[in-house]
Amino acid sequence: NHHRFNPNISSTFVPTNDSLSITYGTGSMTGILGYDTVTVGGLVVKNQIFGLATDEPGTIFYYSPFDGIMGLAFPSISSSNATPVFDNMMAQDLVKKDLFSVYLSRHGMGGSFVLFGDTDPLYTMNGITWVSLSAETYWQITMDSFSVGQNTVGCSNSCQAILDTGTSLLVVPNNVLSKIQKALGANSNGQISCLRAFTLPNIVFHINGTSFPVPPSSYVIWRGLSCSLAFEGMDIPTEEGELWILGDVFLRNYYSIYDRGNDRVGLSRV
Repeated sequence: NHHRFNPNISSTFVPTNDSLSITYGTGSMTGILGYDTVTVGGLVVKNQIFGLATDEPGTIFYYSPFDGIMGLAFPSISSSNATPVFDNMMAQDLVKKDLFSVYLSRHGMGGSFVLFGDTDPLYTMNGITWVSLSAETYWQITMDSFSVGQNTVGCSNSCQAILDTGTSLLVVPNNVLSKIQKALGANSNGQISCLRAFTLPNIVFHINGTSFPVPPSSYVIWRGLSCSLAFEGMDIPTEEGELWILGDVFLRNYYSIYDRGNDRVGLSRV
């Protein structure tokens, strides 16, 4: 079901004897590390280290539409101390600016993109809110609070959040998940009446003094005649406090900019 990389037919591939093992939120892989020239949207990155998966337990990657994963976080959390591809893009002067930006389309429409080295002014017409990073690991920031409509439901004394295109849902601490479910009228499995979904309020992420609303059309998942909330509970402690993950449910509402040159992220409503 997937395109595979065959190192035997690459004249620029350089093997290593180093093994690799990564566990994701869902799924895992083991394999070996190698070097090759990697081309992304016309950018030719030389001598890029990457992992060749030899074992992927379970079926999560088998049924996934993608053939690989490109990590775009910081070198500090890179597996096996590998240099991430964007770090090599910067080092090899392949990008105009030391940042990249992401647009995720909504409702199954096409047009999603990642832009290396610049921002698209068409997607920043509503202005950009810049937020300084709180850690150089993931794209981690401090969130002021979270509310359902006008009522604060979690993160009342601030908390940590990461912007993560590789996470589909909104991931929150387990104790907060139950409060959100109750505030939105869902059961403990997150299921909710589809009729009620039409009357739900926005959920609002308060970040750096700015409110970032997400409408029910984004945070309610429709599967035929059944509906559920696009939240998942997971306790992820950090040195800075509890961690939330703002995945695609959030990011489809905002053009996101990841600025390595200034250690900040930018958000612009789309």
